[in-house]
Amino acid sequence: MKNHDQDFLASLHQKFRHFRQLIEERGPEMAREAAIEASVPQQIELMTPFIADATLAEGFQRAIPFFEKIGMEMEVLDISNNGKDAVLEIQKYCPYLGIAQEYGFSTPCQVICDIDVAAIGRAFADMNGTILCRQASGDCVCVFKYER
Repeated sequence: MKNHDQDFLASLHQKFRHFRQLIEERGPEMAREAAIEASVPQQIELMTPFIADATLAEGFQRAIPFFEKIGMEMEVLDISNNGKDAVLEIQKYCPYLGIAQEYGFSTPCQVICDIDVAAIGRAFADMNGTILCRQASGDCVCVFKYER
């Protein structure tokens, strides 16, 4: 595992623990919904400074140092076309793969990426996200598409 910010690492473990607890208390569907709702304000706080006054490509490019600080290797590709502001976020390293198994998840996707992508759509009504490929599914990178 790459070097991580210690606060991020602690919050990451807490997120997995909390999601596991929600599943046990409420079941998988209600746990997912609760996690998405909890993630919406976090997405607003995190992403607004990057994308409020910029194209998605510019904003995501500005976010690279933040993501590097938490152990990710991120590239951004502007795919804006036909009046859509759009970007591919390419993650070449997933810091979550090993941690997920510690909490009984076969992949980290349902706890991290699925929740974050769904929360982005609720946090920013004009934006939607899609997961195009996942390292946890055997792909060599994780690729996310966002557009507005």
